[in-house]
Amino acid sequence: MLPTLAEVLQLPALQKARPRVVAGSEYLDVAVRWVHIAEVTDLAHLLRGGELVLSTGIAMPDDPLALRRYIEDIADAGVSGIAVELGRKYHAELPPAFLEAARDARIPVILLDREARFVEITEAVHIRVVNEQLEELRESEKLHSVFTQLSVEGADVGQILHEVTQLSGCPVVLENLAHQVLACDLNGEDPGTLLTSWESRSRAIRTGTRTVHAPASGWLVTTVGARGQDWGRLILIVGAGPTGRQTVLIERAATTLALGRLLERHQESLERQTHRTIIAGIIDRAYSDPEEALVRARAVGVTLHNREMVGLVLRLRESGTGLAAQARLSDTAEGAARACRELRLPALVGSLDDLRVGILLALPDRRRLDATLHLLADRLRGAVGDAAVLAVGSAADDVREVRRSFLEARQVGDVAIKQSDRRPFYRLPDLHLRGLLHLFRDDERLQTYVERELGPLLDHDARHGGDLADMLRHYLGAGRNKALAASRAHLSRPAFYERLRRISNVLDTDLESVETCLSLHVALLSLDSLRDQR
Repeated sequence: MLPTLAEVLQLPALQKARPRVVAGSEYLDVAVRWVHIAEVTDLAHLLRGGELVLSTGIAMPDDPLALRRYIEDIADAGVSGIAVELGRKYHAELPPAFLEAARDARIPVILLDREARFVEITEAVHIRVVNEQLEELRESEKLHSVFTQLSVEGADVGQILHEVTQLSGCPVVLENLAHQVLACDLNGEDPGTLLTSWESRSRAIRTGTRTVHAPASGWLVTTVGARGQDWGRLILIVGAGPTGRQTVLIERAATTLALGRLLERHQESLERQTHRTIIAGIIDRAYSDPEEALVRARAVGVTLHNREMVGLVLRLRESGTGLAAQARLSDTAEGAARACRELRLPALVGSLDDLRVGILLALPDRRRLDATLHLLADRLRGAVGDAAVLAVGSAADDVREVRRSFLEARQVGDVAIKQSDRRPFYRLPDLHLRGLLHLFRDDERLQTYVERELGPLLDHDARHGGDLADMLRHYLGAGRNKALAASRAHLSRPAFYERLRRISNVLDTDLESVETCLSLHVALLSLDSLRDQR
């Protein structure tokens, strides 16, 4: 962190010259990067910004217009201030044109009432700057060491956030793209105070760059993500302007969180790890050539070529953390693999995440699919009991379509665990729109869609304490029947029509368009699914 001009003026070398601020005293918090001694008027091209210019004034022009040009030129170069020694050219005060130009350019001007040794001032400031930079490097190295160690040890989100609060002394919050709190360490402060109306307060802070500070709220916000896919924001509640150390701290913590998400894996047998890697490669499209997936599968004894492929997902009913959860997932995967072997079904079996086991069936005959699924469901019930439901994706004739099959099965499985009936297995036709949106509630793409469609309206309500989102919900829920919607909203028709006009203006859209209203209705249903997680 660079010293401010106010701090520089307190250095003994400058105090000896009795510095006196005669213009721009409100700008003394500007940072000083370097000191430049100058006795020429053609100075601007020698500057890089952030300099404190020292001068005796001996070469400054007498013409007021030329003097103003001199000040404007160094202001454009970004100087932090100018200090002029009295006695050589100016004996008591600076010319009015000098001071007026400096005030217009917002440049602090300091008079040095005593003869100054410029070399001592330069040396003192430069030592201060270099020492600050060295200290910043030491702090950066310390933070790098701490968070590297956390990454190596596989620290979870709670441990990482706790370390942030210990190093900063400030509360820290991790949120998703829908501005919902995923985890936090409030450093002993009251959750009711810090987290109340979190979504509306968070929406007010837009992050055009990777890290921003919002002075009104005192939040230091940085984006969390990796491989071009952002999935959340990390917020350090610092109050006033953050220090350089705090900025480095939150960015390093965000990197550790992103890396941890990429590296999370569960302990499985070597066979399960191999199968999981192949399945993940297909789902994530990691193979530039689909033939690579066929070759890898064949190498582990599963032929996918010229087979009907179906993605199945065993969705565990109970989530958890720690060794017990890992053991339960591993047992489920091994039980599924064993069931496939007993039925002599060619299949890849491996965990997809901490709640799901994926099974890629490769059948030579499509006509056997339903019968095979019933046999497998019975065998799985014997292997894993009622701890999981079996979800089935659509059939795929090409390995390029397997990803779609698994995504469908994942969707079905997440809804099926809430079903009261006990079917042997579930398929996609069992879902409706609300269920489908609920399944995608953690997907950043859905969160981005909601923000794109409804963000301006939600932000408007948050700023003004309005109810426009609810009025839009009434309007769309009534099938765009304005009279019915006004009745349900308990408003007069003119008042409700005025609300619709404001909604149209805020969203800059036509509420008479069927396609627009359909898109907005889907966004509202998606928002409901996101908020249901609270």
